[in-house]
Amino acid sequence: MHDKRKNRETALSGRTDSRKKGAGVAFAVHKEKKASPIGVLLSVLFWLAVWEIAARALNSSLLLVSPVTVLRRLAQLMGTYAFWQNIGTSLIRIAKGYLLGAVCGILCGILSAFFPAARTLLSPLLSVVKATPVTSLVILALVWIKSYNLSIFICFLMVFPILTESVRQGIVDADRELLEVAYVYRLSPGRKIRFIYLPSIRPHLITALSTSIGFAWKAGIAGEVFARPKLGIGSRLFDSKVYLETADIFCWTLVIVLLSMIIEKGVLWLLQRSRKKETVPPKEETNV
Repeated sequence: MHDKRKNRETALSGRTDSRKKGAGVAFAVHKEKKASPIGVLLSVLFWLAVWEIAARALNSSLLLVSPVTVLRRLAQLMGTYAFWQNIGTSLIRIAKGYLLGAVCGILCGILSAFFPAARTLLSPLLSVVKATPVTSLVILALVWIKSYNLSIFICFLMVFPILTESVRQGIVDADRELLEVAYVYRLSPGRKIRFIYLPSIRPHLITALSTSIGFAWKAGIAGEVFARPKLGIGSRLFDSKVYLETADIFCWTLVIVLLSMIIEKGVLWLLQRSRKKETVPPKEETNV
């Protein structure tokens, strides 16, 4: 009897140890790891090969051009002044709309957090802007706004609701106990903002700024496609479609994708760098 009990305990302990080590698990979820550069390169080469095979199978430059043809055409465009002029013009327009939307969104977020009437007033507007498709906004805006300023307005509409909601939520999430302590010790408004509200707003603000830049970029290009100003990436993309220049369509699309990735990474890097500077403690002064 004693031997049977001992054998049973041994079996149970072994089963428990095997479970701890992950044995017998049918579907194990592995921790996500950062993709290696070699893996990313191989993945890119794989899809380029698929693209090349599809282009050769269709054998029609009007329907699908090969990646080699696109790269050659892109190299030709990069050697012209008009190429960089169109890119610079689009960047300036979208940057204006992005900054205008960010500033107004931050201010309205602060107002809606501290004044319920402001939140009630802005709530229908934010809901309508978030629910309306970009195409509808562009078509409606074309009635009142000139083609050059349309992208600025569309970018503003994409950024404004995101920043307003994020800043308001950051203020609402501020630690209530710290606010009570600040009230008891009669801290000045400036110190409340610096030590209580800003740390609460910062994570929401960083996320909103890094997320909204992608929406602003894509919406701004879409606005240029519809408005067709004299200069701009969207205008060149539309012209390529009208004149059936398939290689140019792929070139400008590739430029849009690459610039979107660069801008998003750059904005996120700047925000993270500014956050690190603020969190670094000041050096203590030593009296010699």
